[in-house]
Amino acid sequence: MSNIPEWAQAARDAWTWRGATRPAFAAVPGPGQVSVWDFPRPPKLAFDTREVVVRWGAIEVARSSRAILVLETSHPPTYYLPWADVARHLLLPAGGGSVCEWKGPAQYWTLADGSRRLPKVAWSYPQPLAGAEALADGVAFYPEALQCTVGGEPVRAQPGGFYGGWITPELVGPFKGGPGSAGW
Repeated sequence: MSNIPEWAQAARDAWTWRGATRPAFAAVPGPGQVSVWDFPRPPKLAFDTREVVVRWGAIEVARSSRAILVLETSHPPTYYLPWADVARHLLLPAGGGSVCEWKGPAQYWTLADGSRRLPKVAWSYPQPLAGAEALADGVAFYPEALQCTVGGEPVRAQPGGFYGGWITPELVGPFKGGPGSAGW
């Protein structure tokens, strides 16, 4: 018997793309490139030892060589950084939340420095669903309003504003989040 809630299983069953085949509209990766269409669904967790740095202007918010990546079909990876590698004093609970059929209920965080605020720029899964337990001690950041690097290379934000994937130079898409990608 699975301990996956019924609502989550129903959402998982509705997935069309699962990484087993690459759709015709997907870019073919060249040498040294990776297609996000080859990532699995349900997502896979992977460890990345490249240095990840998150900056908010002059403030270093996080620096880690212990990122956990969520690799999911059609998405650039989301980078979860251990709380121990994050300037946690800069993060305040933001209220609200969302629910992922794979990871469970999310908690959102606001960056705060004096009177300056960057609302809901980070999220975490303090009580993730089965299969995503490794994310319980990490936090992810939306890169749009931050300066994020992986291995010294700048990151671009996943399109659309809802998903928090980080586009690094080796990735090819197209990426979920852009116009016409809702069903991916």
